[in-house]
This record gives sequence, C-alpha cells and structure tokens, in this order.
Amino acid sequence: MATIESTLSTGSEVFQANRSGMLALLDRVRSAEARAIAASNKSHQRFESRGQLLPRERLALLLDPGAPWLELCTLAGYGLDNPDPDLTVPGGGVIGGIGWVAGIRCMVTASDSGIDAGAMQPMGLDKALRIQELALENKLPYVQLVESAGANLLKYRVEGFIKGGGLFRNLARMSARGLPVVTVTHGSSTAGGAYQTGLSDYIIMVRGRTRAFLAGPPLLMAATGEVASEEDLGGAQMHTHVSGLGDYLAEDDRDALRLAREVLGQIDWPRAEPAQSTVRAFKPPRFDAEELLGIMPMDHKRPVDMRQVIARFVDDSEFLAFGENYGAATVCGHARIEGHAVGIITNNGPIDNAGAAKATHFIQACCQSRTPILYLNNTTGFMVGRQFEEGGMIKHGSQMIQAVANATVPQITLYCGASFGAGNYGMCGRGFAPRFCFSWPNAKTAVMGGEQAAKTMAIVTEAAMARKGAVDPGKLDALQAGIIQRFDAQMSVFTTSALLLDDGVIDPRLTRDVLAQVLSVCRDGDARQPQAMQFSVARP
Repeated sequence: MATIESTLSTGSEVFQANRSGMLALLDRVRSAEARAIAASNKSHQRFESRGQLLPRERLALLLDPGAPWLELCTLAGYGLDNPDPDLTVPGGGVIGGIGWVAGIRCMVTASDSGIDAGAMQPMGLDKALRIQELALENKLPYVQLVESAGANLLKYRVEGFIKGGGLFRNLARMSARGLPVVTVTHGSSTAGGAYQTGLSDYIIMVRGRTRAFLAGPPLLMAATGEVASEEDLGGAQMHTHVSGLGDYLAEDDRDALRLAREVLGQIDWPRAEPAQSTVRAFKPPRFDAEELLGIMPMDHKRPVDMRQVIARFVDDSEFLAFGENYGAATVCGHARIEGHAVGIITNNGPIDNAGAAKATHFIQACCQSRTPILYLNNTTGFMVGRQFEEGGMIKHGSQMIQAVANATVPQITLYCGASFGAGNYGMCGRGFAPRFCFSWPNAKTAVMGGEQAAKTMAIVTEAAMARKGAVDPGKLDALQAGIIQRFDAQMSVFTTSALLLDDGVIDPRLTRDVLAQVLSVCRDGDARQPQAMQFSVARP
C-alpha cells in the first residue's frame, strides 16, 4: 500500500499560525470543561459531611483503573445557561461516556449532583437521550449512577416532560434487547425520575441516602394530606426489605460501587471483543500527531490537502487511494486505524459531479466488503454553476446522499474544517445519523458561509429596493453585517456542540485514539448477539 509523503513545513509561518489558532480554540474548550468540573467540586464539603462521594469520584471507583474512558458531549448546553463564555457551565448536568467496568465495555452515565443537586441543565435531556441511543446502537451494557433532583419546576417546560419519557422507553428497550441495565441510586430518584431506577435490571441502593418515590413528602402532603418521612416513604431500607424495588443494600457510596462492579463481574458477558479476530497487527503513523495542530487554517476558505491529516492518524501512514485521478477534489481510499479496516472519504475542495459519483461508488463498495466509513468533513458544499448543473450536479449529489442515507456499515463523521450546505449531507452530517460524530475545535458547520448568505440577501434586497425606486446602501451594509454576525455566531463548535450536533469536540492529537476506540465499539457491537427478550426484565 502507498505511503503518504509529508509536505508540511512545520517551521513555516502558516503552520505556526494554524497551530496557535488551534491551541487557542482547544484551550477554550478545555477551560469550559474544567469549569463544569470545578462547579461540581464546589459541593465537596457538603458531600463529605454526608459521607458521600462527588460524581466524578464515583466514576473513578466504578471504572477499571487505567482502562480507556471516552467522555461524550462535554459541551452540551454551552452558553445556554449563561451567554457569558467565561461563566457558562456546560455538560447538561450529566456525565456520560464509554468505559470499562469489571472487564466489560459499558456505556456509563452519572448525574452531576454536585451542580444544582443533579437537576437537568440545558440540553441535559438531549444528551442523556443521545447516550442511550449510542448504547442501544452499539449493544453496550448500561450503567447509571443516579442522584437527581429531577426537573426544576421553576423552569418547567411541557416539552421536557414529554421528551423525558424517551429516557424510560430506552431503558425498557435496552433490557428487552438483552443489554443489562445496572443502576446505583446514590440519592434522590423522585417523581417521574423514580422510573429511572425502577426500569433497571439490577438496582443498588445506599442505606440512609437513597430516596425513591413517586411523590415526595411535600407533594404527598399537598395531594393527600398524608405525612411521611423521606426514609419511611422511599428509603433504601424500605425498598430492599418491603417494596422489593431494590436488589442490593449498600452501606455507602464506595460499597455501592463495589457491588455494581461485582454485579457486572458475575454477568456472563463477553470480556474479549468478538471482532478482534479481524484486526491485524499494526504500526503507528510515520508522522507525529502533534503536527495535526498546524494543518487546518482558521480561515475555511484556504485550501488544505487532507491527505496530510490522514497520514498522521492511520497505520504506518498508508493509504490506498480510490479513483485518485477522477473527481480528484473528493478523496476516497482504504486505510487501517490500529488494525481496524476503514474506508475514508474527505474533501480537498467542493464536491463536483465526478467526486459525487466516485464517492457513491466507494460507499457501495465499502458496504459490500462490510468496511466502516470515516467522513472527514472539509468542504464548502457541492459545486454550483451552469456547467455543473448541465453535468447533473443535483442528480449525482442526490445519488451520493442516497448512498450515505442507506449505507449498511457503521459511519463515523469527523468535522475537521468547513461542512457547508448539502456537502454536510453528502458527508454524513448529524442529520444522517452517523454512528459517532466528533468535531475538531476549528470546525464550522452552516447552510453556507456567512459572506455568501449576506451577499445573496443583499442582491435580493437591492433588487426589491430598486423596484420601489430607492436603493439605500447604508441599509444594505447593515443587512449584510447582521447576517454575517448571525451565521458566524452559529457555525462554531461552541454552538453546534452545545446543541448536541456532535458527540464531542476532540483534540486533533487524540484523533487516532478516539477513532480506534469507536471503530472497536462498532465492530464489537455489530458482532455481538445479546439474548433479546419480548419484554424487559420485570420486578416481582
């Protein structure tokens, strides 16, 4: 297989400028994530006084030491709780990711109860639903560490109540599909949230701390006049001895997490990945991943050779180009990432007729050979103009979109640069349900560039003004400035990732690690055949 040769000049001003820009954006991402952790850690003294562990301390004890942990959707809700970028606390009040527990790869979530007692924050519900969707699609056991005040009634929205039912539906579906659901209820699990506990296959409760009831003491008194303490109404002792809701009674958080690990350890679930037999021995890339910081320009209008990106995360920097000289701006080819075969599609410019036709062919070939597809987004869209319209751009673009929409193999999307217009669709944007979708900090997603949108509207508005007999240049300038500002504000990852339009923003230097993990998850899940049932596990 051909090895990609490096053409980077790492000492050039362009490379250094790109690197500085990427590091600045990455620092902004990491600062926001650190702010969420710090906000939760402020509750340390209160948790300690109650004999409890903070949410991330619980995760650390649950997960296998030294095993990979891929946290997801860390920027969820960024700027939606507070528009000040220095004050916003992202994460949605939920910590979630893929990790290993007792030798089993699981989807793990934890209520971030150090923030507002675990109440859902902006986009927290959407994040929880996305995490459950990933568990279902990749056939992962589901472990949840629950301690939540539930919905904030002062900020009640009816759509949140309705959509929230999807959380409980998914828990039932996971159980019925043979995916064990293990829950540690560390604290409150009240009202509708009680079903988060009740719909689990294995429930561990903590003496003196667990609270699970449909109506807490205040609501009970308001609704019926009955007076009962929290412990009598829904404590761990009552539920493990009387109601039968709880299966295991733990003495404290540490004991509960020990029990969770033991439960998973006793489940007859494959420890070795079924798909590993198809993974070959591999060599690392020939070029330093550190150089990925300096490849992508901050200005998406500047051209990039995406082969230089590929060379820094695929095995031995080897890439077998497909149709290299036909539709050359659309780059397709085969490679491996830590031994996992993958087909790669990326862009060295807009997608033209030949590029779309080639990509369609390549997607179908990958489906035939059951090869997962990786889309590296870096395009301003499909080509426009009379020549391309006459050549069937809509037809060829539609065929590419049809292939993406109906592909039968795992598709993984990584936004490396621009992802504009229908190019986002043809490159398996979020709307086309890629198995996983990540962004680099510099990525930009929009229906088109802000300048193009502004110019388009200015032309239309100027024509309307001319028909009325008076063109106002000042109004046209103000119109364009407003449109550019609106588009630019929404295309960055700090907006798209906040709205769950990806599964997280990753450090370019970790691209190989992240892709290897999710390829392994996809192959493992597709090879696994859990014991599905007609209904989920029911409690006596």
